Amino acid sequence: MGKGKKRALGLSLIFTILIFCLFQTGWAGPPAVGDKLPDFTLPAPKESGDRSYLGLTFLNRSFRIPELKAELVILQVFSMYCSYCQADAPHVNELYKLIEGNQALKGKVKIIGIGAGNSEFEAATFKKKYGIPFPLLADPDFRIHKILGEVRTPYFIGVKIQKDGSHRVILSRLGMINRADNFLTEIVKLADMK
Repeated sequence: MGKGKKRALGLSLIFTILIFCLFQTGWAGPPAVGDKLPDFTLPAPKESGDRSYLGLTFLNRSFRIPELKAELVILQVFSMYCSYCQADAPHVNELYKLIEGNQALKGKVKIIGIGAGNSEFEAATFKKKYGIPFPLLADPDFRIHKILGEVRTPYFIGVKIQKDGSHRVILSRLGMINRADNFLTEIVKLADMK
């Protein structure tokens, strides 16, 4: 066997082992459209307004996305250090205002931010600096970020929740939303909400 064939065989073997290791460690990438959201628990927000927005009481210490009393949940994975997240903050705030100002969507569509690698202090600082009106939850150890496929930021995941508690991912996308009205139209259509 020639040197070229041995090298190609060696590279092929290394690639195969790498792929095997990735699947063995649970890496599967971001949630795919049509799949269920990976199972994880989030801490209930400390602020009473954020708890009320999510329909949680003071008794709730934690929650899962499918447990929320909503038809559609929009998760935004962000980082306070992400310049794209900072630039997109006004657009995401506008998205929230459009939802809350629409009687057909208010209470049915919720937005939650998950701060990848951000402490409670960092998430609270981002919330205050950019006037974020919806809950921002800290993920200081990247636990949830890893479960969600270690996505880059900002990353948006739309989760449609059925009345029986079942759910599916309807949107999984990297990048800024830019135009809140276009994003809302797209995600409402994907969720088949009237």
